[in-house]
Amino acid sequence: MNKELEMCPNKLVAALGKPSKEFTKSDIIGYIKQNDIRMVNFMYPAGDGRLKTLNFVINNAAYLDAILTCGERVDGSSLFPFIEAGSSDLYVLPRFSTAFLDPFAEIPTISMLCSYFNKDGEPLESSPENTLRKACRAFNEVTGMEFQAMGELEYYVIAPDAGMFPATDQKGYHESAPYAKFNEFRTRCMAYIAQAGGQIKYGHSEVGNFTIDGKIYEQNEIEFLPVNAEDAADQLMIAKWIIRNLGYQMGYDVTFAPKITAGKAGSGLHVHMRIVKDGQNQMLDGGVLSATARRAIAGMMELAPSITAFGNTNPTSYFRLVPHQEAPTNICWGDRNRSVLVRVPLGWAAKSDMCKIANPLEVESNYDTTQKQTVEMRSPDGSADIYQLIAGLAVACRYGFELENALEIAEKTYVNVNIHQKENADKLNSLACLPDSCEASADCIERQRAAFEKYNVFSPAMIDGIIKKLRSYGDKTLRADINGNQEEMLKLVNRYFHCG
Repeated sequence: MNKELEMCPNKLVAALGKPSKEFTKSDIIGYIKQNDIRMVNFMYPAGDGRLKTLNFVINNAAYLDAILTCGERVDGSSLFPFIEAGSSDLYVLPRFSTAFLDPFAEIPTISMLCSYFNKDGEPLESSPENTLRKACRAFNEVTGMEFQAMGELEYYVIAPDAGMFPATDQKGYHESAPYAKFNEFRTRCMAYIAQAGGQIKYGHSEVGNFTIDGKIYEQNEIEFLPVNAEDAADQLMIAKWIIRNLGYQMGYDVTFAPKITAGKAGSGLHVHMRIVKDGQNQMLDGGVLSATARRAIAGMMELAPSITAFGNTNPTSYFRLVPHQEAPTNICWGDRNRSVLVRVPLGWAAKSDMCKIANPLEVESNYDTTQKQTVEMRSPDGSADIYQLIAGLAVACRYGFELENALEIAEKTYVNVNIHQKENADKLNSLACLPDSCEASADCIERQRAAFEKYNVFSPAMIDGIIKKLRSYGDKTLRADINGNQEEMLKLVNRYFHCG
């Protein structure tokens, strides 16, 4: 049996005996009939970054075939700010490869993500999933390679504090129960996400934990495996929906907000990337970072000021991007260094067979570890529009292949020290800074928009909408204005608590 199908938790994959990429309409209909499924849900991302849902009861076989073939009409003006009410009708068509059994529905239900189409039956130019599709296509056309991604989804779980086995403040990283209180909640989330097709790497408790007004705030993380960038975005969207739904079911509040309070760890949405050709990871060459990887990094260094427009979309985002919080502040990259914007994590490049050393009874593994090497963008957070963010990163990495001096840029922006230590002040001062507000990010994307609009990836209307939204916050001096004012900070956090 195909090892990628063996033990797969996705019930449709197990029942149909094929990977989800190969699902057809007849597969979906056959599964529905054989498993007494009574409802179908269409789900699609809107301008607020959340998944919307349209419910269908299966009246009969003819109706089921009709909705899966034709999709349905929706009001685009209620979903996206760039669509006028006078011509707002859109079509949503299900993508069969995303089908999963809804883990929360009492009535047996199949849910699927959808794509948007305009009145002429063409993919909607400015829709989230189509923008990412165009970004991946442009990357492939320019480089001849595939852009892959994976996300690190950080979030806080909030519940009444029972006062038992208190965790050490800001020392929750990989903590076990009973000091970590929500491990069971996280593992149930992971199980549901995996059943919905999410390719999960692992989960754990994170650094942040504290108590305010009798409530415990515990930070957790679920990290994914690298897959095609379009699939990566779909998986993150479904994961956020599952985490929130299970939290609601269990009586917990959950937030992906970038910052909760001053001096405590904020929640990021780090994105790892790798570039693949003919099934082989291209990030290493002879055990060291390849020119391919360094070109992609150079592109991210050049367009980093604009990536925040997609990945840091409300004023609280910029209270996370401050020194000494394991969040980036300056445009630079480095190896295994958490003070940089783009980090090259430890990549199993050692020559020793660690499995055999740890387990002397094992034979030599000869495992190809080069597939594991990625690079990680650390600025984005939970406020991100996931499709726009990953599309923006695909554009930035592609841009690096279009720069004649890409390798020179990569060399110039490399650091191998903690830039926030006093002895490295000169190095810190030599580096460009990330934007410090939504307004500053709007200015950056305005200046660099041509790179994102090239190859018709981001439509001008979408860029205009992003700029308008960012400037609407009027937060140019907000970080300085309320610095140290805990009361005002909490008001701000509450306003954007359920972002993204």
